[in-house]
Amino acid sequence: MPILNRAAEMQEEVAGWRRHLHSNPEIGFDVFATADFVAGKLRAFGCDEVVTGIGRTGLVGVIRGKLGDGRVVGLRADMDALPITEITGKPYASTHEGRMHACGHDGHTAMLLGAAAYLAETRNFAGTVVVIFQPAEESGGGGREMVRDGLMDRFGIEQVFGMHNLPGLPVGRFSIRQGPILAATAEFDIRVSGRGGHAAMPHRSNDPIVAASHLVAATQSIVGRNVDPLEAGVVSITKFHAGDAHNIIPEKVALAGTVRTLKGETATLVEQRLQAVCNGIAATFGVEIELDFRQNYPVTFNHAQETDFAGTVAIGVAGESQVDRAMQPLMAGEDFSYMLEARPGAFIFIGNGDSAGLHHPAYDFNDEAIPYGVSYWVKLAEQALAG
Repeated sequence: MPILNRAAEMQEEVAGWRRHLHSNPEIGFDVFATADFVAGKLRAFGCDEVVTGIGRTGLVGVIRGKLGDGRVVGLRADMDALPITEITGKPYASTHEGRMHACGHDGHTAMLLGAAAYLAETRNFAGTVVVIFQPAEESGGGGREMVRDGLMDRFGIEQVFGMHNLPGLPVGRFSIRQGPILAATAEFDIRVSGRGGHAAMPHRSNDPIVAASHLVAATQSIVGRNVDPLEAGVVSITKFHAGDAHNIIPEKVALAGTVRTLKGETATLVEQRLQAVCNGIAATFGVEIELDFRQNYPVTFNHAQETDFAGTVAIGVAGESQVDRAMQPLMAGEDFSYMLEARPGAFIFIGNGDSAGLHHPAYDFNDEAIPYGVSYWVKLAEQALAG
């Protein structure tokens, strides 16, 4: 069951939709033009229902099969871009300075639109396909907001599936695993307050920069000396802001960073140890340290039965040798995790080939992946809802 002939025939048309979206990126929940474009396509395809405004700017298309009633399966794509200035030089590059589809959500949306067009035309399944287009994956938790807005119950979704491209994985290949496939994420801000003064007389100050520097070094021992070596965890300080002059010791330092784990309890442990480090550094250097720790997206956890099914579908599209069913988990986060907490399902990666990495200003979605993605979605829906 290789890629569908129709999916191959649609590649240029779907690529055209993708490039239109790439030229007109929108961020977070402010995906109004993108959602209008998607809704217009879904109506043109003849979807039975097109419902907008779910989770603020999310939308769905409902496609009922012609082989009778049956189960309901949800297929999800994300629509939002990133606050990055594009450097690809492509003719369809972003027309909005400081905004770019640097994670391939334009490709995800276009591939699911292609599958929706096919499924609305053929309807060779029993039951209902709900195609889900989500805002604010990169920030804001659009997946969480759609679930809170009643997505699953309103449309009777029983299983839900997601897909993301992966640079470095050859085009035509898929990767998946049971259990945790992407990490839980957390963010933190740290404010260090000391006593400033003249840089030539540091003994009359409580230098927050020295304290904060020791704090940065100490955080790197949290995972190495507190987390089981067989578990995964990352603590990264990503911001360090202090001072305005060469000869002034400042009053304050602002730090920020992220934590990634494959278990929620590991994130709790890291938070506790980070607070202990802050307390210890504060006492040692005579400064005040305030920690604001916020747990964010949960672990993206693939359910066993649905993961096995999704892997089998991918093999039917690409061939057994082209599907890794036991990939190593990645420490990136993904708010499809909220949908997988609400319903059983699975998240799979599709190859983007030898491209720049995700979130890089030179990244571009590989349109050669389109026939594989469209075929995967179509076959997954048809097999999940076989009469």
